[in-house]
Amino acid sequence: MLVVGNGQSGAQIAEDLFFAGRRVHLSVGSAPRSPRRHRGRDVVDWLERMGYYAMPIHEHADPKAVRSKTNHYLSGRDGGHDIDLRRHALNGMQLHGRLLELSDQSIQFADDLEANLDKADAVFNRIGQSIDLWISDQGLDAPPQAAYEPCWSPPPGPAPALDLAAEPLAAVVWCTGYSSDFSWVDVPVFDGAGHPAHQRGITPSPGLYFLGLPWLHTWGSGRFCGIAEDAEHLAEVIRVRRVRGGALQERLVCTALLGS
Repeated sequence: MLVVGNGQSGAQIAEDLFFAGRRVHLSVGSAPRSPRRHRGRDVVDWLERMGYYAMPIHEHADPKAVRSKTNHYLSGRDGGHDIDLRRHALNGMQLHGRLLELSDQSIQFADDLEANLDKADAVFNRIGQSIDLWISDQGLDAPPQAAYEPCWSPPPGPAPALDLAAEPLAAVVWCTGYSSDFSWVDVPVFDGAGHPAHQRGITPSPGLYFLGLPWLHTWGSGRFCGIAEDAEHLAEVIRVRRVRGGALQERLVCTALLGS
């Protein structure tokens, strides 16, 4: 089995297949990873207490990068745990860099596996460090936890191709993400990349609103935990505009786009 992409879906699918006893090849990209638990609590619990999920996107150092970044990979399986691809490699999972070329004889991968693993581990440790700092600032008592240390590294040299004659694959699972399709919205409110231009769901076109998009306002905007706050905000905006707009109120339209 070859899984292409190691975001949340790819990493979890590869791990599930590996735990089921399959021989798994995983093409590793630039997805970051996160600890599942840190210093006695689930990381989501810590980040909620720290106010991270309620932080408006404009308060982040690079709002554009925040909107486009890949979700961190971790798992909720069996109560939740970190996904350590290095540990899986040590136990037999075959890791490769980004897929470059595929033919009926072989698959070629980029020489970026080690760099991608290093970057993911750096994010993993950075999340832990931000929690450590907050715990210290708050004067809380929490059990200590050491930073992650790599347990495996790719062998030196160019990335070897996967010879399909020597090792035919039962299946290839593509986990390379997806793009939003707004082609059905025939209104000039999109930027050069095809993303809607808006301020917390309010577009330049009177009567057109977006709700449920990832990072519409906060991390939770595209998830059930945060969409209610955005909906209340838009409802108030619409109410005020209806009061002030008079005859315009009949032309107001609310477009709800529920993202993942």
